[in-house]
Amino acid sequence: MSRLAVVCGGSRGVGRAVSRLLAQRGCRLVVVSRRDDAARAAVAELHGADHKAFSCDISKGEEVQKTFEMIQRMCGNISYLVNAAGINRDALLVRTKPEDMISLLHTNLLGSMLTCRAALRSMLHMQGAAVVNIGSVVGLKGNAGQCVYSASKAALEGFTRSLAKEVASRNVRVNLVAPGFIHTDMTAGLREEDRARAVPLARFGTPEEVAQAVLFLLEASYVTGQVLVVDGGLQLVM
Repeated sequence: MSRLAVVCGGSRGVGRAVSRLLAQRGCRLVVVSRRDDAARAAVAELHGADHKAFSCDISKGEEVQKTFEMIQRMCGNISYLVNAAGINRDALLVRTKPEDMISLLHTNLLGSMLTCRAALRSMLHMQGAAVVNIGSVVGLKGNAGQCVYSASKAALEGFTRSLAKEVASRNVRVNLVAPGFIHTDMTAGLREEDRARAVPLARFGTPEEVAQAVLFLLEASYVTGQVLVVDGGLQLVM
């Protein structure tokens, strides 16, 4: 039977590109999104009848646990987990509302922690199981106006490395991809011609280019606890 891959945030942006690529590689996909209609729309564009859509607010522990129990019951044990769900609300720290801080941390950090915790119970039974979390180059280098977002992604890196150590003895690998400026709805408000000047490769990346990095880490059987930066060289000049 083909591998079962769960992509949280799989209905848009990088997550949607990952879902398409993994389906092309023959995986059975479970697309998880906060909105049921968005998850179903993403699954509808995938070829094959074995793909499923689930709605879940990953920031809520009880909801995550119930969703992953249902996934295992309906689809079987999970081989791959990709945490691509995330939000961003740029603002200087002094202008950031406490509720926005909580929302960012709950979605970008706690959400991935909760999904990993829920998925690992079934992943521990699979040979070659792997987790890829989606961080950000901002989490590595920091950026003015993104203090909370940067903190959430930096913490996600620490979580990834620590979890990799915890589950390595069970042959489960955990890695992180750190994208730079990528064409998604999260960067739609940025002026590409202005921001691209700061990138050595002089352009934004595509979700498909990030998806290729995710695929590599899912299949790289001797790589764990690592951060793969996909930013066109942006970190070199930050």
